[in-house]
Amino acid sequence: MTGAPRLLVLWCPDWPVVAAGAAAGISPRVPAAVFSANRVVACSAAARGSGVGRGMRRRDAQSRCAGLVVHQHDPDRDARLFEPVAAAVEAQAVGVEVVRPGIVAVPVDGAAGYFGGEEALAELLLDEVGARAGVECQVGIADGLFAATLAARRAVLVPRCGTKEFLAPLPIAELNQPGDDRGELVGLLQRLGLRTLGAFAALAESDVAGRFPSDAITAHRLARGLSERPPVRRALPPDLTVTEDFEYPLARVDEAAFVAKTLGERFFAGLARHGLACTRLTITALTEAGEERVRVWRCAEPLTARTTADRVRWQCEGWLTARNGERPSAGIVRLRLDPEEVVGGQALQLQLGSMGRDADAAERAGRALVRIQGLLGPDSVVTPLLDGGRGPAERVRLVPWGEPRRALTEDRPWPGRLPAPSPSFVPPRPPVAVVLDAVGDVVRCTERGELGYPPATVAVDGGPARRVLGAAGPWIVRAERPLVRIQVVLEGAEDDIALLLKADVGDDPQWRVEGVYD
Repeated sequence: MTGAPRLLVLWCPDWPVVAAGAAAGISPRVPAAVFSANRVVACSAAARGSGVGRGMRRRDAQSRCAGLVVHQHDPDRDARLFEPVAAAVEAQAVGVEVVRPGIVAVPVDGAAGYFGGEEALAELLLDEVGARAGVECQVGIADGLFAATLAARRAVLVPRCGTKEFLAPLPIAELNQPGDDRGELVGLLQRLGLRTLGAFAALAESDVAGRFPSDAITAHRLARGLSERPPVRRALPPDLTVTEDFEYPLARVDEAAFVAKTLGERFFAGLARHGLACTRLTITALTEAGEERVRVWRCAEPLTARTTADRVRWQCEGWLTARNGERPSAGIVRLRLDPEEVVGGQALQLQLGSMGRDADAAERAGRALVRIQGLLGPDSVVTPLLDGGRGPAERVRLVPWGEPRRALTEDRPWPGRLPAPSPSFVPPRPPVAVVLDAVGDVVRCTERGELGYPPATVAVDGGPARRVLGAAGPWIVRAERPLVRIQVVLEGAEDDIALLLKADVGDDPQWRVEGVYD
């Protein structure tokens, strides 16, 4: 096992709202929310007190809070205004890493020893950020970035080697942090009854790897209090660093934005040639006056060409627009990008194989799908979502592209619902089946939910009758037209066949194949 480093995380609550308010000259205590695509991405404590929450539509949010101040999402603004906070932390501690605007991480051991302990270090940084940046924040300390971030949200200093115990009772939804996109995994774990991080951590790693999506392996490591992924155990090639010298110093934000895109693509392509992806990036700037500025960005997911360019642009903008005394006295004449931490290329999938050309593929595809919806209507592009229901077909809900993918009825009681596993194939037009008992009569189900006699043979869609090796059920759906479902295993020429059958309850059932198990 790879242990996680001990980190201090400083967290600025509701940072997108704080940054938007600061840019607009609005107090952070007023009810306000930041919107992206007409949905709330962050809101102030005053807005939450009125019932506003993340993911809520703008109209719903404004109906709950009449005086709600509306801001548009602007990642550049968030990063630019967060630079004074990172600088304030860096004035007292070395090794500061920006996780994202609103969160910085600091290695604990060296700084805590110098300042007289972890608690003293935490108090010092809180005072320093409040005095220099004028921002309210919270601090947490734990083993690993994930645990330290959750500790910061609770203002807790977790004892050494106590991270696993700290994480165990926390809800499984904590795995879906902003930017992680683990909503579907969290929903799956909740449906399986894994409600806490401790319950998920108790699963064997081999079971998680074999039965869950690939992102579950990283989530399982986090739930166990380990680092996100094992480090690459090999020496890094010397040519991964990317440096750019400028004949004319960069002094404007638009100049930095253009340079950032080129550097991001070069940096990403260099890593891709060696089958690597970066998760911790150091950006170094040298000014015409000989000043050097250094900032480290830590990322939960491997950087693409676009996300690398974003961080370079944000950082340059933060340096070039800082307040007097913190702003460089001259323009930037050199930029250098260094990969401080890398992972294997499989963590990035398509982008590594495309050498940077597909870094924006998802965004381009999204725009194309929106155009199709504009031509053919919103229901012309849909994605499937597993939701509540009794049968396999009715549990699949088609969600129009762009709408939130959230299960709406999964947690409701569903009498007569089929147990796991679900069929691997559901025929769009269920074929007819003839289900007979041992004496050749059609198998019927009474309104009390009892089969007259167990099934002995099943013939599907006019094919030969196959002997039933085993059966389970029945499951009755009490509806306007009551239904019965049974599972059967049929004898095959080479492999046995498992089917899900359904029919109306009564004396004249018409059996059909509703699903096939792999």
